[in-house]
Amino acid sequence: MFDVTAEVASFRQFSGHYRVMGFAAPQVAEAVQAGQFVNLLLRPGPLLRRPFSVYTATRGVVEIIYRPVGEGTSLLAQMKIGDRVSVLGPLGRPFTFNPAWGSVALVSGGLGVAPMWLAARDAKAAGLRVVWVHGARTRRELNLEWLGDQVVYATDDGSEGFRGNAVLAVPEGVGAVLACGPNRMLAAVAARWADAQVAVETYMGCGTGVCLGCAVPLRAGGYDRACREGPVYRAGDVDWEALPAHLHYAVTA
Repeated sequence: MFDVTAEVASFRQFSGHYRVMGFAAPQVAEAVQAGQFVNLLLRPGPLLRRPFSVYTATRGVVEIIYRPVGEGTSLLAQMKIGDRVSVLGPLGRPFTFNPAWGSVALVSGGLGVAPMWLAARDAKAAGLRVVWVHGARTRRELNLEWLGDQVVYATDDGSEGFRGNAVLAVPEGVGAVLACGPNRMLAAVAARWADAQVAVETYMGCGTGVCLGCAVPLRAGGYDRACREGPVYRAGDVDWEALPAHLHYAVTA
């Protein structure tokens, strides 16, 4: 884990309201694994850091995806190249990959696409065939950037690809499933593939396991901390009914 003051290095926008911002943080970029996140501190800005899954990490630049919906993300949208932000990371438990799977489906809904570029990178490094399955409400909200061997798009309105959600669009016969998105979607993943790995959305404060603000209820009883024992979990281990079905901002995505 590194705590660095990083300069804003890049901006781009895609998929309607979604934006991508890059920070020059070579230590974090070299160390990060798929599913891990960074905690950003803005000054002036909110008291607490804001967590974001790492989208890409290349040539010393760490990218995040966000949508300006609250105080923290709105401040991000106002930043300029060369502005500085405190970056703490990489944090959290990442996805793991087993070459014996043969293939893997990366399933994301909306901003849940955030950890999937790194997941595709790490899956390919493990020798796996990568099927990228991404869903959104409409074609305009899809992330059309993808990495892997096959892409499957799903839209609620049928404007692109499969008509319906990303969970239903997963092809038969994949060796494993990794997923990130709204908790309602991840609950559907758990019902279909209990052994899937899922990156959970929940509220988060410190990001280091101290504040206990990111408690994840477990079916076996008790709680884990999403920032330390997660955010990646076995889908069947989470008590989905006890988690909020929708968050006003994306934590892991």
